[in-house]
Amino acid sequence: MYMTNILIFGIILVTSCAITGIVRIYANQQSMIDLPNERSSHTIPTPRGGGLGIVVTFLVALLYLYFKEYLSETLFAALFGGSLPIATIGFLDDHKHVASYWRIIVHFTAVAWALILLDGVPPILIGKVFWKLGWAGNLVGVFFLVWLLNLFNFMDGIDGIAAIEAIFVAGGAAVIMYYRKVTFEPFLLSLLVAACLGFLVWNWPPAKIFMGDVGSGFLGFVLGVFIIYTTAGKFLTFWTWMILLGVFLVDATITLLRRILTKQRWYEAHCNHAYQWAARRYQSHKKVTLAVLGINLVWLLPLALCATIFPDAGLLLTLISYLPLAFMVFKFNAGLEAGSI
Repeated sequence: MYMTNILIFGIILVTSCAITGIVRIYANQQSMIDLPNERSSHTIPTPRGGGLGIVVTFLVALLYLYFKEYLSETLFAALFGGSLPIATIGFLDDHKHVASYWRIIVHFTAVAWALILLDGVPPILIGKVFWKLGWAGNLVGVFFLVWLLNLFNFMDGIDGIAAIEAIFVAGGAAVIMYYRKVTFEPFLLSLLVAACLGFLVWNWPPAKIFMGDVGSGFLGFVLGVFIIYTTAGKFLTFWTWMILLGVFLVDATITLLRRILTKQRWYEAHCNHAYQWAARRYQSHKKVTLAVLGINLVWLLPLALCATIFPDAGLLLTLISYLPLAFMVFKFNAGLEAGSI
């Protein structure tokens, strides 16, 4: 069984890499090109939509596991039924801009679908008490998951960073669950890691293709479903996931709030996240992407493991993990425009 899992992992990695290469040819033929502008972090016209390789390989893997009866009907329906429309609207947007209200409708519908299937937001452990949040928690959960699936889109602004983050978050959660003797869910997450690795071959700095909305929204949604599912099953705590996602959550949240408070048009595209400021300061996407990976491995992964071993301290550990991240985000002028500094 162990060798079979490794074989499946390898097949998905290679297939994702191959599909991404094919999408790159297709994107160039269809003029699906991101042209550099004042809001870009890249200087060379680059095709987009490469995340389709991640989507296709992971969804095919889900189908295989479902028909082999390894995957429960509920989890399959939540993952497949919710992520497919999100990836579809994302790919259409990569082709030609889709009106924002259509994207919003699809995002909220997919998230609601998943939460209904998974029986809503599970109780959250704060201290020694599990807080059942009821209808208010479900409402907050809908907005949180929509925020999460857009988070990867917001943070996919330099080469390799979104793929590296997805690999770390999914891989870190899998490692921690393996530590806890959970078997199937870590394997499922490892397949997502394989799909992202295949894409990363093409997206590593200097990127030959970008992920696009097809991949970023898909990844945010899939990870969101795993957060709900594993928290409900007590495989991981909610705080474990919040720590693993720390780099993206802290940068995106502070950037958005700062743009709102400084009366910018916060809903417009920009290049003022902390990681984008850092990439300009050091004139390197690779250095920043590797720095994010280093922070994840050295700082966040150990704290996420601690939050799993000591669940009562999960909220406290999350706050501790965020403090230096918030300091760095402010240091790199997150949310500020160049003319205001």
